[in-house]
Amino acid sequence: MARFLGFLLVLGMVLAQTGSKPQVLIGTGGVGGVYFYYGTAVAEILNRSGVVQAQAMQSGGSMENLLLLRDRTDPSRGIYYCGTALPDAVLLAFQGEERFQGNPAPVRILFTMYPNYFHVVTTEDSGIRVLQDLRGKRVSTEVAGGIIEYEARILMSAAIPGFDPRTHFGRWIRNRVSESAQMMAEGNLDALFWSGGLPTGSILELAAALNRRGKRLFLVSLPPQSTPVQVLMRRFPGVVDTGIIPKSVYNTRYDTPTLTFWNVFVCPASLPEEAAYAIVRTVFENLPALHTAVAPARDTTLENAVRSRGGRVPYHEGAVRYFRERGVWR
Repeated sequence: MARFLGFLLVLGMVLAQTGSKPQVLIGTGGVGGVYFYYGTAVAEILNRSGVVQAQAMQSGGSMENLLLLRDRTDPSRGIYYCGTALPDAVLLAFQGEERFQGNPAPVRILFTMYPNYFHVVTTEDSGIRVLQDLRGKRVSTEVAGGIIEYEARILMSAAIPGFDPRTHFGRWIRNRVSESAQMMAEGNLDALFWSGGLPTGSILELAAALNRRGKRLFLVSLPPQSTPVQVLMRRFPGVVDTGIIPKSVYNTRYDTPTLTFWNVFVCPASLPEEAAYAIVRTVFENLPALHTAVAPARDTTLENAVRSRGGRVPYHEGAVRYFRERGVWR
């Protein structure tokens, strides 16, 4: 505690010089996805502690959060864009690939959060059982230019040679998960791609809406040895894993094998070490509040927080110092 108070004293001296607390804007995702509620809960915890001025903001998800981190952070004004992100998106940003070509993001990991599960959502009566069955269907790949769309295109290209969503889908839609789920509930969409924690609120609501109409949710299996899964895992070695969505989560008829990704909470490298230390310590001293606010946050633990170490994207030095003090960074 004495060491933490010392860090707060140093942070206070910095703030006295700049005239205000660091402003931390937390990019999340769309309403209905776990990111939005997780980021909002973290912002509330940080504001109650008073270590920074935090504000959660709705966004297009991982890629947009990383672009904001790169382009909108302004240390001279004490403004830092942090956020929630999928690890493959973070890797692309850090290495300067895809939307970050030639201009990588100075991203650092504060902590690992919880696993995302890839969802290919449809209904039992749609006739869709494998990825190839999406040919000619009305399909949403989430927001344009997002990491979920990127992952979906890799999977579909492995399933259908020469895949082009403009010609192989009967109708290509690029909506947030909440909007896509509503369209499916109304019978205006055949399938949607999503990556989120378990359970994802919008998918739960869709399952309930379908049940009221005598229909049932169906999740397309992505078996570990299938070609699409192997292709995506080779694209992001050490970042993508496999797992199971239990049938109890959305009241599906079967357990569903799929891809998993451990989400990370990220910040810019320019975030002062004292601020990064205080943010991480505050979150992990208030885990019960976070776990109560967001169900998937139950996997945000000290042990899981450092599971991304050893990867290509480094942790922020302030976070590393805290985890070393707690004995989980060795």
